[in-house]
Amino acid sequence: MTDRTSAETLNRRRFLGAASLAGAGAALSAIPALAGETAKSEALITDVQDWQRYLGDGVDKHPYGVPSKFEKNVIRRDVPWLTASAESSVNFTPLHDLDGIITPSGLCFERHHGGVAEINPADHRLMINGLVDKPLVFTMDDIKRMPRVNKVYFLECAANSGMEWRGSQLNGCQFTHGMIHNVMYTGVPLKVLLDEAGLKPNAKWLMLEGADSAGMNRSLPIEKALNDVMIAFAMNGEALRPEQGYPLRAVIPGWEGNLWVKWLRRIEAGDQPWQTREETSKYTDLLADGNSRKHTFVMDAKSVVTNPSPQAPLKHKGRNVLSGLAWSGRGTVKRVDVSMDGGRNWQTARIDGPTFDKSVVRFYVDFDWNGQELMIQSRAIDSTGYVQPSKDELRKVRGVNSIYHNNGIQTWLVHSGGETENVEIG
Repeated sequence: MTDRTSAETLNRRRFLGAASLAGAGAALSAIPALAGETAKSEALITDVQDWQRYLGDGVDKHPYGVPSKFEKNVIRRDVPWLTASAESSVNFTPLHDLDGIITPSGLCFERHHGGVAEINPADHRLMINGLVDKPLVFTMDDIKRMPRVNKVYFLECAANSGMEWRGSQLNGCQFTHGMIHNVMYTGVPLKVLLDEAGLKPNAKWLMLEGADSAGMNRSLPIEKALNDVMIAFAMNGEALRPEQGYPLRAVIPGWEGNLWVKWLRRIEAGDQPWQTREETSKYTDLLADGNSRKHTFVMDAKSVVTNPSPQAPLKHKGRNVLSGLAWSGRGTVKRVDVSMDGGRNWQTARIDGPTFDKSVVRFYVDFDWNGQELMIQSRAIDSTGYVQPSKDELRKVRGVNSIYHNNGIQTWLVHSGGETENVEIG
C-alpha cells in the first residue's frame, strides 16, 4: 500500500511538472508581440541552462566584489586627442549604462592635472594656516574622530559639454555629459576645522592645495566654506578611491568641479583670492566681446536624456522607457520636461527616487515607439525657478568662445531604425 501510494505521488508530480512546462510554453507563445521571442529563444526559459548544471564560485573566491563579466563594457572611457598627456586629462562616466542617482565608485569620471597620487593615509597631513589664530596640522585619525556627516552631491566639471559650444561634436552622452558623478560623501564639515583654528576677522578667502604632483590649488570664498563645504574621506560607504582624492578631498556642493581639490593637504586663509596661472588662464568664461567671467562658481540647472542616446539606441518597437538625469547647483530639481519633437511640444517627466539638495534626480517617460523619427530633448527647472536654456538662448548671452559652463539643452535624433545621433537645432 505504501509503495503504491509513493508511485502514484511520483507520477502525479511528473504530470504536474509536464503540465506546468506546457503551460509556460503556451503563455510565452501567447505574447510574441510584447517580447518578440522566437521558438528558439523560448528554450532559454523552458530548458535547463548550462549555468544551472554546475556549482558556482564560493564566498571565498571574490573577497571584494566586481561586476559580472557580462558588464565588462560598462567602463569609463577617455578621448585621447583631447589632451597631450593622459596624466593631465579626463575620462567619462558611462551615463547611458547607469540608472538611479548614485554613481558606482569605480565609474566616477576622473580629471587629473598630474596623474593619480598614491598616498599612505598614515603619512597624510592636513594643514590649516594663514589668517588663523592657531595654525594646525591634522592627521587622518584626528579628522575621523571629529563630528561627521553624510551627504549626496553631484560633482560636475566646468568643462562638461564644453566641446558642444560651437555645435554638436561628440556622439554619445558619455562624452557630451559624462564629466559628472553623484555619490554619497562622508566627512567633516570644513567649518568644524576652521573653528578649531580660529579664523581672523580679515580672512575672506581660502586657498585649497592638493598633494598631487601638480600641486593643484584653488581659491574659495569664506562664505561658501562656512556654509556647506565638506572635507571627505569616504564615498558610497567606503574610503575614497585613489583617483577621487584618497585619502582626503574637498567637497564644494553645487560649485564647479575644479574647486573640489583632491588629495587635500593644506588650507590657507587669506584676505584675497590666490591668482595661480591655471586659475587666470583656464578656468574663466571668455565672452563674445573678449571680456571674461572670472569666477563662475555655480553649476546651473542642466539635464540630459541618457536613454535613448547615441550609445544606447532604441532596439524595440512598442513599449519603451526614456530615462535621464537632471541637476542644479542652486538647489533641487523641481521638474523635468521632455520633448520628442525638437521642442515644439513638451511633457512633464516622472522624477523617481530620492531628491536631495545639489544632487542629480532620475527622470523617466514611458512611451510607445512605432519607428517614427524622434528629436528628443529635456529641460530642467530648479527650485529657484530657473529654466534650463536652449543652446541658442545661451549663445546669445555667452557667445561661443568658452569651453566652460555649457548647460544648453541637448538634442538626440532617433532615426527610424533606432540609431541615435547628436544633432544641433538650437
